[in-house]
This record gives sequence, structure tokens and C-alpha cells, in this order.
Amino acid sequence: MKIFIVIAAYNESKSISKVINSLKKAGYKNIVVVDDGSKDNTYEIIKKSRVHALKHIINRGQGAALKTGIDYAINKGADIIVTFDADGQHRVEDIKPMIEPIINKECEITIGSRFLKKTSVPLKRLLTLKIAILVLWLFYGVKMTDAHNGFRAMSRDAAKKIEITSDRMEHASQIIEEIYKKRIKYKEVPVTIIYNNYSLSKGHGGLTQAIKVFTKMFFRKILK
Repeated sequence: MKIFIVIAAYNESKSISKVINSLKKAGYKNIVVVDDGSKDNTYEIIKKSRVHALKHIINRGQGAALKTGIDYAINKGADIIVTFDADGQHRVEDIKPMIEPIINKECEITIGSRFLKKTSVPLKRLLTLKIAILVLWLFYGVKMTDAHNGFRAMSRDAAKKIEITSDRMEHASQIIEEIYKKRIKYKEVPVTIIYNNYSLSKGHGGLTQAIKVFTKMFFRKILK
């Protein structure tokens, strides 16, 4: 079974080598890294790492980068595709329990949840995530314990069903919307998110970003 790891990277020169090396050490060979128009030397590092190195000429956003990587993995014959963060927040050890339910035909997609095991989340991020969980339930009727977790695994069929048209961070809620609309069977799996000064400095999951995401979700919902 061909397992592809897809990583969207933007100005991740400080962390991307460590992430790639940890994946290789664990035996994952099909690693796709999409440089999303980085201004640093992220792409040069990726190219030297002997992975599938793709590049956007301009910064389009994480959603667009993941779509590029997922489409590439499908074209290369991937059976399972895992989306993995470039900043070191995700643990390689969690990939196996993420893909097992798909291999065992329990579901078509798994979504990582930091709240299914004992965890410590910075207060501001915790509040934002809890609000996001409520919004997902109100908008789509999908009850989840976590929201906007970038750690996912999907079967080839699920990856082909899910249409990502949102270029930036709102792609995460769009994926949930696609799961709901297309009745894709999913399962949440406990994962550990590693918070450190570097990953927190990237600003992902902050209140300002959350407001932008919720606003775009709202307009996408009412315009349909």
C-alpha cells in the first residue's frame, strides 16, 4: 500500500529538515513537500532532501499548497494520503494509528484530535478551537472534538471526492463541509500536538486568523 505524506511549507527553513528526516527515519519514503512561494531557502532545503519537491511561484496559501500536493500524490498512485505540518507540531508516531482505520476499512478519512487524550493547549488557542467546534456543528451538523487540525489521513477515493477550492486556512473547514456534503465516513483519532515557541510564533490558530476563517465560512454558507 502506497502511503504519501503531503506537507505544505511556507518559510519553514528552520524546521523542514527535521520534519523530513523524522519521516524518513520512520520508513516513510513517499514525502511530498509543496513550497508555497517561500521567501527564505525552504525550497533549496527541500530539493536537497530527496523528496518530491514542488513549488508555487507565489504564496497562495496552505489550502492551495495541500491541494497541489494531494493531486500530485493521487497522480503518483497513492493509496493513502496523510497531511502533515511543516513546523514540527505533529508527531511521526501518530501516523500509524491515523492510517490503521483506513487500512481496516473502518472509514475513508481520519482527522486528528488533540482533545481525545490528555493535553495542554495555550488558553487563547483553546478558546478559539472550542468556538470553531461549535461553528462546525451549527453550520454542518458535524459533531467533532477538535477543529482545524491539519493532521489528516484519507483514502485515495476520499481524496478524489474532497474538493479544496479555498486557498488559505479556511480549507480546513471546507474539508469538514465536504465530508458532510458527500457523506464520507470519518473517524477522529487521538494525536498529540507539540506546542513550542517556533510553532506558536507562526500564528496558526490565532484569534485574528479564526475571525477571517469564520467570516469566509459564513459567506460560503449563505451564498450556496
